Amino acid sequence: MKRLLTLGTALGLVSGPALADVNLLSWGGAYGNSHLEAYAKPFTAETGIAVVMSDADNPATPIKAQVEAGNVSIDVASVEYADAVRLCDEGALEVIDPAILLPAEDGTAAMDDFIEGAVTECFVGTDVYSMVLAFNDEQFPDAKPASPADFFDIEGFPGKRTMRNGAKFNLELALMADGVPAAEVYEVLATPEGVDRAFAKLDTIKDEVIWWEAGAQPPQLLADGEVSMAYAFNGRIFNAAQADGQPFEIIWDGQIYEMEGWVIPAGAPNLEEALEFVAWSTAPAPQARAAEFISYGPPRRSAAAMVGNIEGTEEPMGPNLPTSEANMGAALASDLEFWVDRDAELNERFNSWLAS
Repeated sequence: MKRLLTLGTALGLVSGPALADVNLLSWGGAYGNSHLEAYAKPFTAETGIAVVMSDADNPATPIKAQVEAGNVSIDVASVEYADAVRLCDEGALEVIDPAILLPAEDGTAAMDDFIEGAVTECFVGTDVYSMVLAFNDEQFPDAKPASPADFFDIEGFPGKRTMRNGAKFNLELALMADGVPAAEVYEVLATPEGVDRAFAKLDTIKDEVIWWEAGAQPPQLLADGEVSMAYAFNGRIFNAAQADGQPFEIIWDGQIYEMEGWVIPAGAPNLEEALEFVAWSTAPAPQARAAEFISYGPPRRSAAAMVGNIEGTEEPMGPNLPTSEANMGAALASDLEFWVDRDAELNERFNSWLAS
């Protein structure tokens, strides 16, 4: 785990020793920066509670390790939806009482303001992100790829690909590329024949794939010309194009969207402060502010209308969000229950397939 920033010392938001009241584990990169700017800095400024941010390739992994070791240093962490449910079922997370969550500005109760499923026993959603296909526009001066099928068409759209190392998202994408409509993907994938079909489709590009572990890798591989197309977090691609001027284009057809949010590890050393941070940061205004730094949609209905321009520009952020109506036409919602039930089994098969 790599410490990115200690707010108490690096930013001068609090005085005294760099001993945090909230130890926050995020994912780093542009996403971590949105947490810093929209949540950590203003929270400290308003409450005086110091925050230390660290990052991990997947925060669920150190949470599980720390809880099992009985040596927990994390107070709040950002995790994927399915990981939150799994860790909660395993007793690795504190229960979060929804009564602590703040109402919308018009007085609407928080639980009526969050989209369905955004608050569970141990999880409070912060954003809706998606896995999207993206390409380097300079590598395709003529015909442009536009669908999951094009991602698998090495002859028509030459070049290496990069995909996340794991079964989740890749199996769904493979089926969509093989002609399965988004609405039928999990029905097909729930059968042995469907799993075989997905792996058979992945076989067709296996030798052309560079597998990534951290979210920062796909845009770097695209920028370096090591790959011509990537399957990556939409916010990472957006940030590389917007902030770094990279000639990247997102293909929204076939996006798979899911929520991320806060969890509190069981035995968190600063539980009271952690709960205060969760409640404060999941209010509508901070969620809307976070969406201005990275193109992930807020899971509170009232927050969506509050999202303004891309930070530092006069360009509205709305059209760049996965939840924008124009981007949802062929979108697939990641099936939480499917992955809670089958994650271990399908990842074991994926790892065996990758090693063969």
